[in-house]
Amino acid sequence: MGMVEGDVAEGVEARAVPAGEWEREPHPSDSLRTFGAVVQALREHAGLSRAELATRVRYSKHTVESVELGRRMPDIPFVDRAEEALGNTGALRKAARYLTRGEAGLAAWFRRWARLEREAVSLCTYECRLVPGLLQSEAYARAVFEGTIPLRTDEELEAQLAARMERQAMMRERPTVPFSFIVEEHVFRRRFGDAEAMRELFDHVLERSAPRNVTLQVVPLDGGLHACLDGPVRILETPEGQRLGYSEGQKNGRLISDAKEVSVLCQRYDTLRSQALNPKESRALLERLRGEL
Repeated sequence: MGMVEGDVAEGVEARAVPAGEWEREPHPSDSLRTFGAVVQALREHAGLSRAELATRVRYSKHTVESVELGRRMPDIPFVDRAEEALGNTGALRKAARYLTRGEAGLAAWFRRWARLEREAVSLCTYECRLVPGLLQSEAYARAVFEGTIPLRTDEELEAQLAARMERQAMMRERPTVPFSFIVEEHVFRRRFGDAEAMRELFDHVLERSAPRNVTLQVVPLDGGLHACLDGPVRILETPEGQRLGYSEGQKNGRLISDAKEVSVLCQRYDTLRSQALNPKESRALLERLRGEL
């Protein structure tokens, strides 16, 4: 669930750093903020000021402050010395295992799922709003980001676009992992840009869904009502065999780990899979829609 093996966090370098001169994290993650809050709580419980803790861990007061505010990734010496200075409870060493850097271009609520995606042994996606991110053409993704509110700066937009294209590389790099997509037909009928941009989108989707490990099914307009009408959903299986779900709405997302909830999502997805067009019929539909442009 975003954790890494061993006693230190992913990205924490095993080397001493001169008096707190680390690079500031450009995109603080939730785990960094949480770790910092734990450091601050233990420090205050011990009756130490930031300057006093800085002396004990042999880093600057500025570094202690930055760690507590989630602005910097602590290295191994900092974690070990802070642990010793704050009671040897084991809390900091254990918490450090779950530290991850923020990821530019990804919404805060999606980062944990994005990390799980990269390790999943299977991934299922149902989408009724827009073309799934893993299948979007660059022009389509750009149009999506340009249309969001509040408006992004050019730098933020480019970071989001780069992150989305990087996620797509996962499909090419993992040819033995099954990727299943079920998408409503009206999603592909929603126009953006000109005819050439739409043709590019269809070509991109057809190309990305062509490999043997990728399955794309379309729910036709005349398919009627079905069990997934509550909204889009993603389901993955971890290397340990655990199934997890993810649902997303306006400005939020929820990781679902409760076995009963995930089981219901799997049942809904499997039922919809039987109601949607089969992969061959789905590709034929997309090719026909492309030809109508």
